[in-house]
Amino acid sequence: MTGRLVLAATPIGDVEDASPRLRRLLVEADVVAAEDTRRLHALAGRLDLRPGGRVVSCHEHNETARADELLDVVEGGGTVLVVTDAGMPSVSDPGYRIVARAIERDLPVTSAPGPSAVLTALAVSGLPTDRFCFEGFPPRKPGERARAFQALADERRTMVFFESPHRVDQTLAAMAQAFGDDRPAAVCRELTKTYEEVLRGTLGDLAERTAAEQLRGEISVVVAGAPDREPASTADLVAEVLARVDAGERLKEAVADVATATGAVKRDLYAAALAAKPGR
Repeated sequence: MTGRLVLAATPIGDVEDASPRLRRLLVEADVVAAEDTRRLHALAGRLDLRPGGRVVSCHEHNETARADELLDVVEGGGTVLVVTDAGMPSVSDPGYRIVARAIERDLPVTSAPGPSAVLTALAVSGLPTDRFCFEGFPPRKPGERARAFQALADERRTMVFFESPHRVDQTLAAMAQAFGDDRPAAVCRELTKTYEEVLRGTLGDLAERTAAEQLRGEISVVVAGAPDREPASTADLVAEVLARVDAGERLKEAVADVATATGAVKRDLYAAALAAKPGR
């Protein structure tokens, strides 16, 4: 009889957020695959229980190698419980690779949902929640980080990021540079814990506040999506095309790039730019 792979959410701070189902699974699972076995045993101690099965490590460095070993247990009829240090497995944490491998082997995968830093930060941020995206940890290197944020400058959905307390001020400054100083945002610290704090304001304001005071703890940053923009007029688009031509770009290439970026009709833009070109 085939068993099952279960991804279970663990508390992101307050141990009372542990669900009854998580407690039961920790006792009943044949194998508990934990991101950090020491933290798993510490959590079990706070929950006043003892894992009933074998506890093994499953982290970013060994997840791929360990996947088939764990899934052999599932195929043999056992229950394998996957947990991370906090929150939902596979969300910026180990879990994705073993799930992908389980699907390849046509084995059952389910979850015991619960706490999530992404959704908690989004909910308390005060920013729109109808459409959002999770972007994980931004790149550490300044150049790569700047390019990543520039690529998100026109993202309309609310964005959620994780960040280290040692880099959050630099990240907010880079966000302000790419998204604009006046973009609304929230910095959520130590969610569900004793010293929970949510700083709300503009990116420019938050960058200054975090630079002046070193934050501590687990941090999530929530940023409002890009505001709607008025569509550019044909005259503005033609001016942009001609400026690129003056800089040495071919007319057809300039028209194609501007049309792609703005949604303008390429044929109409080409005709307008050709008519406005000096010497015509």
